[in-house]
Amino acid sequence: MSTAVWEFILSLLNIVFLDLILAGDNAIVIGLAARNLPPDLQRKAVVAGTAGAVILRIIATILVVWLLQIPWLLLLGGVLLIVIAYKLLTDESNHNDIKAGGNLWAAIRTIIIADAAMGLDNVIAVAGAAKHNITLVVLGLLISVPIVVWGSTLFIKLIDRYPWIIYAGSGVLGYTAASMIAEEKNFEAFFQAHQVLHYTLTALVIAGILAAGHWKRREGQRTKAAKGGAVH
Repeated sequence: MSTAVWEFILSLLNIVFLDLILAGDNAIVIGLAARNLPPDLQRKAVVAGTAGAVILRIIATILVVWLLQIPWLLLLGGVLLIVIAYKLLTDESNHNDIKAGGNLWAAIRTIIIADAAMGLDNVIAVAGAAKHNITLVVLGLLISVPIVVWGSTLFIKLIDRYPWIIYAGSGVLGYTAASMIAEEKNFEAFFQAHQVLHYTLTALVIAGILAAGHWKRREGQRTKAAKGGAVH
């Protein structure tokens, strides 16, 4: 296969991996929104709600891919992605405001609205990894979404059992963020002329995210352990 084909395949795998890593929150939203429905309606709510969410996600990602061509927005996207990668490691998420739907349409609406509100991380990550290729955006979402819907519970269990998956995901996000910053039109010529600095930036971003996230994660675990000891 040609180099272009390999690059396309690797970029597609990267997008699918990012989607899956960032899908934990979305899977929780789907479960919470449909939890009060009868079993026969839960599946319909999940499928219909997810389908609506995916359509919105594709439209939003294509829009962001276009927007990232505007000067300085690629830099902003890269910085936001660094924050997202850090939050992924520290697990700073809250789902207390996700209300269960009382009927099918209410559950579908909740899934779509909540996913849209929480989907900024996915949209920025996928748009950055796609490198202006709309085909990659659509294919990546079409491949990863069925896995999220039907295999999300398994994937979440895998992450709980193998924490290194989260670190790998944050590292990939860091790599994507550094690439976005280096590809900013105002910096691109400089980084192309100084490849060593490009590699250095990538290494510093990834190392910084992993180190800060790991430290915050450890602090959180110590705080929980201290509180648990105080209760007993």
